[in-house]
Amino acid sequence: MAMAPDMLFNLRNNFYLGAYQAAINNSDVPNLSEEDAIERDCLVYRSYIALGSYQLVINEVDSSAPTPLQAVKLLALYLFSPDNKENVISSIKEWLGDAAIGNNPILRLIAGTIFMHEQDYNEALKYTNAGGTMELYALNVLIFLKMNRSDYAEKQLRVMQQIDEDHTLTQLATAWLNLAVGGSKIQEAYLIFQDFSEKFQMTSLVLNGKAVCSMHMGNFDEAESFLLEALNKDAKDSETLANLVVCSLHLGKPSARFLSQLKLSDPEHILVKRGLTAEENFDRAMQTVG
Repeated sequence: MAMAPDMLFNLRNNFYLGAYQAAINNSDVPNLSEEDAIERDCLVYRSYIALGSYQLVINEVDSSAPTPLQAVKLLALYLFSPDNKENVISSIKEWLGDAAIGNNPILRLIAGTIFMHEQDYNEALKYTNAGGTMELYALNVLIFLKMNRSDYAEKQLRVMQQIDEDHTLTQLATAWLNLAVGGSKIQEAYLIFQDFSEKFQMTSLVLNGKAVCSMHMGNFDEAESFLLEALNKDAKDSETLANLVVCSLHLGKPSARFLSQLKLSDPEHILVKRGLTAEENFDRAMQTVG
């Protein structure tokens, strides 16, 4: 039986690779089923969240919206202000415990994302571990890597490869795992990001991927050029700024301005929390990369 065309393929791809504005701009897809329209709206609002437009999402998603959109609104509220944190977490736990909606994949994905932000990885896995969608499997890979359990991450990746080896998220998850494993795998990760940059729009996410691989391979001049290109695309991206701090330290260039910008854009970033200065051990800085 022929598969129906995937109407949201390009939109999903843009979102996965960090082309958030492109996802928003190209979201007017005609003739969507009700289910696809909800997924489309979720991707658009998650793109706005990724761009920091939390208030827009909070204002536009009202109480009559379906569960997946309500979940996305919770993520916007969570990221918008620390004052919302407790209420958001108690709401999400209440919804997850509701038999009628608790198994909704977007709700579980958002729960996993929020608890990962909280660094409560076991709580995150309670809701994501059963998988069921490519995004949930990819989130599991990320969570296991955060827990330094590349063995479990690899098991999740195998599930993704069995479903669709060429899927953008499968390729991304492969690159994350390769970076975590290190050694000769770094080159493989680099080639995945290189492939993305040739096939799709060059984004901060892809440029940072290439830069981190380059740094691990000792090519700091190349990494710096990727990172400065990423900075041109998004001057407030915390990963770009953090990677530029590390790269500048290694090249013996001043890093204070990038660190100051990072403090402003993401005061919770691990580099800021560690109070990294040029005098500190470079190896410690490299631990925060990738």
